[in-house]
Amino acid sequence: MTTKPTAAPTRFLTGITTTGTPHLGNYVGSIRPSVAASTGVGAESFYFLADYHALIKCDEPARIQRSTLEIAASWLAAGLDPDRVTFYRQSDVPEIPELTWLLTCVTAKGVLNRAHAYKASVDKNTAAGSDPDADVSAGLFMYPVLMGADILMFKAHQVPVGRDQIQHIEMARDMAQRFNHLYGEHFVLPQALIEESVALLPGTDGRKMSKSYDNTIPLFSPRDQLKKLINGIVTDSRAPGESKEAEGSALFQIYQAFASEDETAALRRAYVDGIAWGEAKQLLFERIDREVAPMRERYQSLISNPAKIEAILQTGAEKARQLATPFMRELRHAVGLRGLGVTAATSIGKAAKVALPSFKQYREADGKFHFKLVDVQGRMLLQSRGFDSPKDAAQAIALLQTQGAAALPSVEAKLATLEDVGSEEIHTALQALVASRA
Repeated sequence: MTTKPTAAPTRFLTGITTTGTPHLGNYVGSIRPSVAASTGVGAESFYFLADYHALIKCDEPARIQRSTLEIAASWLAAGLDPDRVTFYRQSDVPEIPELTWLLTCVTAKGVLNRAHAYKASVDKNTAAGSDPDADVSAGLFMYPVLMGADILMFKAHQVPVGRDQIQHIEMARDMAQRFNHLYGEHFVLPQALIEESVALLPGTDGRKMSKSYDNTIPLFSPRDQLKKLINGIVTDSRAPGESKEAEGSALFQIYQAFASEDETAALRRAYVDGIAWGEAKQLLFERIDREVAPMRERYQSLISNPAKIEAILQTGAEKARQLATPFMRELRHAVGLRGLGVTAATSIGKAAKVALPSFKQYREADGKFHFKLVDVQGRMLLQSRGFDSPKDAAQAIALLQTQGAAALPSVEAKLATLEDVGSEEIHTALQALVASRA
């Protein structure tokens, strides 16, 4: 009887750049779904304060330090349990910038040329008649690679992001695939996790809520300030009694992000019936305050005790490095950054990469994820059927790499039959992979 292997936990990872005070958009788009994911069965969650990323945008040290404190306090106040998750400051994990360099060496410049932030800067300069790269730092250009290292270091399966960040997840996947192709299967291919209704929360002026637009509503504003900011949300000139459109209404979108389906439906009807804007804003204020008020008290207690937060972050960094340090050692070995005594037993350079059979993971046009096992001459020995997610395909590969032929019964339902390849050849190839990992 074959024992079914226990499924590996799904890993979630997310971070917030430490350049400002957390606002409602950060809360509904990142903090709240991430905290909810961290409490799920079979979830393994990683949360980080992206202070390296902050250096790209901000040259005010005091602001970065204050933002780090505020963001950490916000996550903890929102219910993040540091004992259940890995909660750390990006700059406390030195393996992340080291991995950034390894990924830089396999990432095409053309890919980075297409990054949204870089293209926006170039377009702005071009429109102004300036040099296309005026005031564009190498940090801004390389931003997607650092984000890729954040994600790939901890083999994240899902990354909660706003829709405008999907490109960065796709770039991380490209980096992982390129590295895996060159050096063997090391990285998991991440997926973006988007909550459609709140992916882009509008600010007080109707544009995306962003520190860049100065249109944010700070998450833990005092009650009076929260009400004042909500009253300042831009609306049209329709009077009480006139029917109003829910679609395109910033006020309605923010309400929808906090309310239940029934509450949202009731406000939609009230819009049709001509609710006054002042009344709608009061409903929004009460709904947000009902959710935020209990957290606000915890936040104030935390923000007044930075030493406590620092201790939590240091503990989280130690936990993160327990994974990052051995994984970085594995990656260094894979690319050839090894002690000279090691290469004598394993051969050098490209010959080492073709000395063993290898798995290749790829995605077909139908959206399904596949893998194949090829021998040292590149002949295919084993091919999978389609998996719905890259995580499932990666788990099957991991079983075969660690258990060899003993894992075949567990995954055979997902394997295609190759009539010209004998089972003995497959067993021998798998055994060689298992032996190489010993």
